[in-house]
Amino acid sequence: MKLMHRMRNELGTPLGSNAVKLLLLGGGELGKEIALEAQRLGIEVIVADRYDWAPAMHIAHRKYVIDLLDYSAVKAVVEREKPDVIVPEIEAINVDVLEELEAKGYHIVPNAKAVRVAMNKLELRKFAAKLGLPTTRYRFASSWREVYEACEEIGPPCLVKPEMSSSGHGHYKMVSADIGEAKKAYEHAIAYSRGTSRRVIVEEHVELETELTVIVYRWVDADRGSIATNVMEPIEHWRYGKYHYIESWQPSTRSRDLLTRAENMALKIAEALGGLGVFGVEFLYTRDGRLLFNEVAPRPHDTGLVTIVSQDISEFEAHVRAILGLPIPEIKLLTPAASVAIYTDLDGKWHPVLRGVYEAIKIPGVKLLFFGKPFTYRGRRMAVVIARGETVEEARRRAREAAKRVRVVPRD
Repeated sequence: MKLMHRMRNELGTPLGSNAVKLLLLGGGELGKEIALEAQRLGIEVIVADRYDWAPAMHIAHRKYVIDLLDYSAVKAVVEREKPDVIVPEIEAINVDVLEELEAKGYHIVPNAKAVRVAMNKLELRKFAAKLGLPTTRYRFASSWREVYEACEEIGPPCLVKPEMSSSGHGHYKMVSADIGEAKKAYEHAIAYSRGTSRRVIVEEHVELETELTVIVYRWVDADRGSIATNVMEPIEHWRYGKYHYIESWQPSTRSRDLLTRAENMALKIAEALGGLGVFGVEFLYTRDGRLLFNEVAPRPHDTGLVTIVSQDISEFEAHVRAILGLPIPEIKLLTPAASVAIYTDLDGKWHPVLRGVYEAIKIPGVKLLFFGKPFTYRGRRMAVVIARGETVEEARRRAREAAKRVRVVPRD
């Protein structure tokens, strides 16, 4: 059952008695890319998510629709499937059951502790403080009144975020320390919280110069008899006033000194969390010259979708190799590349249509990924365009132009 921390030199046949089973907890667009890489290696893929026909379910051998916060539901799927490796793909997962399963010998990727730390902003801040990592100034609050007091103490503007969330969900910017704004901010954050927590984090709003993601990968190096850790070329990204990524590009155009500082912090974080696989470590670089640790994802990062075309081994292939005990040679950057995410303002539309595909992908170097999510809600990411170029500037220009040509519309 257990593959943790050992090399693997053979693979079984899916659906056979010797199959290697991978269970994805969460089946979004990142999970779909993980499933694709696993399928290429003949891995038997099982996907569990809160709604039917999540993107990764389209290519899975089996699927389950369950509440991933339900201890019994998650445990029942694991006991039925007996997977060789369990890969959390989202934050909204019951971590208590992951810890119990890990204690029984199941391989949780990268490990249950890392999932707990990454999904919970309180745990993440404690973790950052223990490692001596610089972050924004912050306070936690359990009511709108505490939100008001925290923003008054930190000084507006402030960002209010759920204790458990990802990809910008539930973020609210308070432009002043005002009672009415504090109520709105608290209620908005709680409404989008992933889990049952009633706490939020109130943090300093910084003026950004840019943002960086460093993808760290840890794998079994059989030649050395140990776990090896390395980084991919840092990715730069931007939100355009939003709370989730819109555009990313690789390589970053920032100074080597800045990128090295980010890489060193990212390595420190991944090594402290431990386990095998990919970590997406996100940094804020402020206009006053501060490099601040923001978040870590214990899995491939959405800004890293660009690595599908920019590198010889994408973050998704690296993740699958690592967790199966397969080698990862030093990853090479092949070409400058950029991505632009496609969001929708449509609410509650089933089986939407992506229009403008022909015009978008006739641009040289452009690849389009339509995730196939079965329904829309306002602000949902539905697709991404990725473009290569001779330079970062050319790649970004092509990706932006392709993104302008497509839109999500209701089906006829």
